[in-house]
Amino acid sequence: MGNRKQPFGYRVVMGEIALHPQESKLVEYIFQQYLAGATYNTLVEELREQSIPYDEGKLWNKNMVARILEDSRYTGERGYPPVIDREALEKALEKRSAKQTAAPKTDTQKLLRRFSGRPSTARMERQVLDLLNSLIVSPEQLRLPATAPPDRSTELNLQRELDRVMGCQPIDEDAAKALILSIAAVQYSAVDSREYETVRLRRVFSGRQPMTALDAELLQSSVSAIHCHNDGTLNIQLKSGQIIGKE
Repeated sequence: MGNRKQPFGYRVVMGEIALHPQESKLVEYIFQQYLAGATYNTLVEELREQSIPYDEGKLWNKNMVARILEDSRYTGERGYPPVIDREALEKALEKRSAKQTAAPKTDTQKLLRRFSGRPSTARMERQVLDLLNSLIVSPEQLRLPATAPPDRSTELNLQRELDRVMGCQPIDEDAAKALILSIAAVQYSAVDSREYETVRLRRVFSGRQPMTALDAELLQSSVSAIHCHNDGTLNIQLKSGQIIGKE
């Protein structure tokens, strides 16, 4: 067996598998640091700063670190001199497995990430819960936006024309229907969407009981964005455009 075919940390001396002094020390260090809390990325950064390569001419990467952390030969299996004990390998494998089988994100956590643009945290969830609960307790916080009176000139002109058509006998039904639809369209376009959303949100929050856990359906129907601040606080922007919380 040639040296290049041996796991990192070993070499062949006089036909026998032996420890490579520098590499085996590095293997031991990798296990120690990983079990102490270092991530793959942290280990790769550190390993690239030292002079011992995993493969000659190649930079260290996460796959190389992973191969070391899952190789049972470092415990003395299959005739290889031990570098670590079995307990260290099992702990490393258990830690890696726990990361790979992390609980899937809940709908609430997915929404928090989408609205904030960053991973959701327990603190973020608690703050959003508190702000929404404050609206449940005091829905009067939902304020109608200040809007200028709508220009009704077009609507009034259409209404006068409709009155004229309806006053002519026989009534031109097609013209009357067209005018009625035009009036409805003008009235609809004059409705401020923020005003509509505020009224809708008042209905949504009124009559509810304060939540003990954040409700994904309420979050989705009421919030359009979450703004996080450098001091760890946040505010929520409602679908009406109103900001609740620190501004």
